[in-house]
Amino acid sequence: MVEFLNVIFNGISIGSVLLIAALGLAVVFGLMGVINMAHGELIMLGAYTTFVVQNVFRGLGSPLSETYIIFAIPMAFLVTALVGLLLEKGVVRFLYGRPLETLLATWGVSLILQQFVRSVNWVLVIGLTLFCLLFFGAWWVVSRRPDFDRIRNLFFTIILPLSAAISVVIGVVLAQTYKLAVTQPWFGAQNVNVTAPKWLQDGLNIGALRLPYTRLFIIFLTILCVAGIYYFFQRTAWGLRIRAVTQNRSMSSCLGIPTQKVDALTFALGSGLAGVAGCAISLLGSVGPNTGQNYIVDTFMVVVVGGVGKLVGSIVAALAIGTVSYIIGSNALAPLLSPIPPLADLFAFFATTSMAKVMVFALIIIFLQVRPAGLFPQKGRTVDA
Repeated sequence: MVEFLNVIFNGISIGSVLLIAALGLAVVFGLMGVINMAHGELIMLGAYTTFVVQNVFRGLGSPLSETYIIFAIPMAFLVTALVGLLLEKGVVRFLYGRPLETLLATWGVSLILQQFVRSVNWVLVIGLTLFCLLFFGAWWVVSRRPDFDRIRNLFFTIILPLSAAISVVIGVVLAQTYKLAVTQPWFGAQNVNVTAPKWLQDGLNIGALRLPYTRLFIIFLTILCVAGIYYFFQRTAWGLRIRAVTQNRSMSSCLGIPTQKVDALTFALGSGLAGVAGCAISLLGSVGPNTGQNYIVDTFMVVVVGGVGKLVGSIVAALAIGTVSYIIGSNALAPLLSPIPPLADLFAFFATTSMAKVMVFALIIIFLQVRPAGLFPQKGRTVDA
């Protein structure tokens, strides 16, 4: 029984990670109707941000090195929120109302981000920074002209390739001048490890049950995120604007709500929550370019099962899916089902991480046949909007 309770606790901590990731996806998918296939890569960027912050604080020595996780959480949120904001303004904004194109475009962005993490070095960073300064600087200057709409195509034809060419040339010169000093990848294709601070490496003993501080910290972080999201949407002016645009975009625009700013803020908020989820995931295992792919499908399932746009549904679905997946994958049911050999053999067959997901997905498919709108379906004007 102690082992089974320990498995349930670990499953709840996994469900907590899914919940943080699902909160961000529920904001983007549930409130905006955007299928963001790059959400998993935003989780991965949050995990890598935690790794970078850890290395920076290690250079500062003890005791500051033991506090890096406190600074890594807001930094992961800010980095991924900024990436999400750029993604919304550069890609998603032009694809609203076209779900298939949005899915394909964000899937392409996810592949780009994976390769970016594998290949990023000083040459690439300097080149991208220089390109952004040249192109967007020129955009800001030229867009102030009254005839910008007439010369927009000419601007892209000249400035875009020119900015790219200058950036590439400077990058090549740097690579030839400094050789491997600036061309060595920062991370590479291999996984990197984030070590939990010493004050999170112990555990809480309750009788024969041991609860690791790391997983307790993740559960506490999840509670803070849920409370923060609830407060933001229910008690702030921008939260009210987001809910208004969600229910009726055209009427909200007529009332003076800046719908484009609302879209950008919503996407940045959802992306930032994905970064926080990445920070939590980094405490559970190694981090690699494919880290986000291990969670993206489960995260979508949480949103669908809980009910699109429903915070309570996401909470229940995340904890249920995370706990059930861990119980099946760890074969914790074998001792309980030993009196029934066929059932024990069935669950033993699915007692791996990958096979447990197969069984959970099968159960979800059966559940959606009964309740296709999820645990908490939308009602009233939200459905009509």
